[in-house]
Amino acid sequence: MIDVKQNLADASEKMEAAVLFLDDSLARIRAGKANVHILDAVRVEYYGAMTPLSGVASVTTPDARTIAIQPWEKGMIREIERAIMASEVGITPENNGEIIRLCIPPLTEERRKALVKQAKQEGEDAKISVRNARRDAIDLLKKAIKDGLPEDAEKDAEANVQKVHDKFIKEIDERVAAKEKEIMTV
Repeated sequence: MIDVKQNLADASEKMEAAVLFLDDSLARIRAGKANVHILDAVRVEYYGAMTPLSGVASVTTPDARTIAIQPWEKGMIREIERAIMASEVGITPENNGEIIRLCIPPLTEERRKALVKQAKQEGEDAKISVRNARRDAIDLLKKAIKDGLPEDAEKDAEANVQKVHDKFIKEIDERVAAKEKEIMTV
């Protein structure tokens, strides 16, 4: 027989993971302001190993439209530039021999709308993950009835799973709305 509380905890954990993944995805969406997270996916060859950019350089945002990358070794400037150009960042790096600068261009209205659409899609993907976690938890509860779980206990547990589901769906909607506001703010 399944442990009802453990089933709810497992479902809640899966839903939380979906929200955390959404946060990660939304952080990578460029909103017209300098954000070091847009470089998270950039990997640089460093002594024969592919290393995250943050592992070979200091990445900062000196102002709202600039990202500054200060390599820890001067010889890495070319490699870092190459890695940024090969990535999906879409910004051409400029260097002065010591620091690489990425100037974030202002977004057009069309690009803002496309980014909002992308953010909403990320939110929808997270909602699907939350719904799948709810479905899995409820399926386990229905199977537990056959194993001897009282029907009223199953209904109560199902209601609890639904409450947790609703909480996470609301949280996802709030985060997507906040990102949409951030993107549309000029």
